[in-house]
Amino acid sequence: MENHELRATAAVALTLLDLTNLKDDCTPAAIDALCARARTPYGHTAAICIWPRFVAQARSILGSASLVKIATVVNFPSGEADVANVVGETTKAIADGADEIDLVIPYRALVAGDEAAVTEMVTAVRTACPAPVLLKVILETGELKDSGLIRRASELAIAAGADFIKTSTGKVAVNATLEAADIMLLAIRDSRRKVGFKPAGGISSVADAALYLRHAGTIMGDDWVMPSTFRFGASGLLDDILSILGDGKPLAANTGY
Repeated sequence: MENHELRATAAVALTLLDLTNLKDDCTPAAIDALCARARTPYGHTAAICIWPRFVAQARSILGSASLVKIATVVNFPSGEADVANVVGETTKAIADGADEIDLVIPYRALVAGDEAAVTEMVTAVRTACPAPVLLKVILETGELKDSGLIRRASELAIAAGADFIKTSTGKVAVNATLEAADIMLLAIRDSRRKVGFKPAGGISSVADAALYLRHAGTIMGDDWVMPSTFRFGASGLLDDILSILGDGKPLAANTGY
């Protein structure tokens, strides 16, 4: 990839990034740092993605009119909580200031043949997310493994009202892959609904990001990729983005949160 093309891709990836800290030992100080990192000399990330217990803190830092959205996770990472608890977790997170909810489906139930469990969970959490709160549904594709099961999980999530479908929690052995991306993007295209796609886990370089962007453009069209339809879930990708953008003049003024 030519240097100018790499820089252009880095600039786009920045606008699509859900800058993530879901480490088990995450601290309030780490959230302070994450919020600061989301605002760069070249523009801001699409969102931060954090544990529910830090949402109120992040909201107090970013303010009520932040351009950096706050995403949080529910039923995470196991996908095994009961529906009532997940709805309660969602409702509290939104009250604390979350803009986006990343929900793990009961993927083990789906592997066992229980499609209704997925539909019930996504429908219930969808109902608990009033507009403009976005619902991003995590399929945990590395655990589903079978291409037919990934396709079916995508269809179930879309039918139940997902705004995005997301590959992974980042907490299992196999996270985002181009193979899973292909299946999920085709499901989105075939649904004829406005549903976004979020690859997450293991994407740490702009070169990696470019592969997913190119794939999405091939399936969905070159003008489809934007923050309302495509996100990267990553913790390390920002380092490579900034390294690449730092090699030349800033591409965008820092306009605040």
